[in-house]
Amino acid sequence: MTTVNLTEALKADYQRLFDGCNPRPDRMGEIEEAIGRIRQGKPRYQTASAATGVPWHVIAVIHQMECGGRFDQHLHNGDPLTARTVRVPANRPPKGNPPFTWEDSAQDALRLKRMDRWSDWTLPGILYKLEGYNGFGYRLYHPETPSPYLWAGSSHYSRGKYVQDGTWSPTAVSKQIGAAVLLRRMAETAQLEPATALPPIAPLPAGGEPLFRYDPATVHPQGAALQAFLNTLPNIYLKVDGKLGPRSSDALKSATGRYLAGDPRDGG
Repeated sequence: MTTVNLTEALKADYQRLFDGCNPRPDRMGEIEEAIGRIRQGKPRYQTASAATGVPWHVIAVIHQMECGGRFDQHLHNGDPLTARTVRVPANRPPKGNPPFTWEDSAQDALRLKRMDRWSDWTLPGILYKLEGYNGFGYRLYHPETPSPYLWAGSSHYSRGKYVQDGTWSPTAVSKQIGAAVLLRRMAETAQLEPATALPPIAPLPAGGEPLFRYDPATVHPQGAALQAFLNTLPNIYLKVDGKLGPRSSDALKSATGRYLAGDPRDGG
């Protein structure tokens, strides 16, 4: 089987695509539904993570791609847990007797893909392993089409997909929401890392009225422009909606050392 190496150029490409990933407005309802399923399933993803070392959010997005978030299907390919898998990879798990628990099957799937031996869980490393989970056929044979397994439902993807193993259609459109799109939304809603208590800083000095003020409930006339700018900085992922709430304030502090004026943590 042809492999793709995770080069520095490929890492940069993954980061560029993720930073510029914008969901299609007509797919936002599906994205939010998937995020809700992920939130509900988090304890089970954490159990599989503890057994394999694969981050829970990586398992979560694979589960959405392969099973639509259902816990009665094999993580390998969505076949029912009442028997061993039939589709590729077939006859999994090789040990034990059906019906299988989702957790046992998930561990087998992750180990089969050698994800339990992977150590680079940076964003590029995650996207590399996710793309490899589905296969590098797009990158190798149809590089004009970013893998829908990662990017479907975003501005990066419009059409073209493998309709079955080895059968390519340039006009078929993936109906799924890509794994990277889900990760991006999880980053925007602060679900990829635990909340941390940030120390307060000195209030703004007295003087003119600041251009931006903390206000989670109101769409600020220039708020979207500020959020769009902050999204160009490393490791900042905001929803561009003009509402300058805690996430926007945290991002501003990361960039400048100060919260938004009026943020209760700032004392302003």
